[in-house]
Amino acid sequence: MKRSRPNTGTTVRLAACALALLLPAMAAAQAASPAKTAATPTAATLPAWDQLSPEQREALVAPIRERWNASPEDRQRMLEHARRWKSMPPDERERARRGMRRFEEMNPEQREQARALFGQMRGMTPEQRQAFRENWRKMSSEQRQQWLQSHPPTDLPPQP
Repeated sequence: MKRSRPNTGTTVRLAACALALLLPAMAAAQAASPAKTAATPTAATLPAWDQLSPEQREALVAPIRERWNASPEDRQRMLEHARRWKSMPPDERERARRGMRRFEEMNPEQREQARALFGQMRGMTPEQRQAFRENWRKMSSEQRQQWLQSHPPTDLPPQP
């Protein structure tokens, strides 16, 4: 059975992958650092890759290795996400990060709604999306619930 993933947009999927890979690794790298201070280090105080100890590098790479080995069916998607993330301009990456944070803060019902809305709007043109959003805003709570029941979220394939 395929597990569902956050489907709130291409950039958000990329951010989800990056966050899922990097956040645990960064926390592990900080925990492995012998000189842990009370204050949170800034990007300027953290060392460059070449200055990391072998243990810190391993702490960063291990979660990626584990995901890679545990999910052979996801390897192509992981590679594609990494390529796309690398090619994204910084402002688009930041929008992706904000979108992922927003999605993570949603309760399960809101996430389900976001998945359903994303699945519906994914194939629409920008004009169709705008019209759909306007109609959505005009709907009552009951109408929205009816729409959600008739348009359940689907596990969407990765976008090429």
